[in-house]
Amino acid sequence: MQGFVPMPLIDDFLLQYNVGQALLLLFVLSVLAVIPLGSRKILSLNAIAFGVLFVVVPSSLAPLHYKFLGLALLVVAPLLYVTARR
Repeated sequence: MQGFVPMPLIDDFLLQYNVGQALLLLFVLSVLAVIPLGSRKILSLNAIAFGVLFVVVPSSLAPLHYKFLGLALLVVAPLLYVTARR
């Protein structure tokens, strides 16, 4: 007798979305996780990492506007890092 296997349920749910949407969800969740730390440097490093991810993901997996989001993060996040005190 086979036990409950959640992977097909997760797979069926994720097939409705593209990689860009999944990365955007992960970015929002990671920002929400970093906010309680109160460190703008960690927040900006997180934004830089996701900016690189958005730019590196192939266009066949994510629409073009996610690349623009990545470029915007790569411009804004280093400025936030430089101006952060802690």
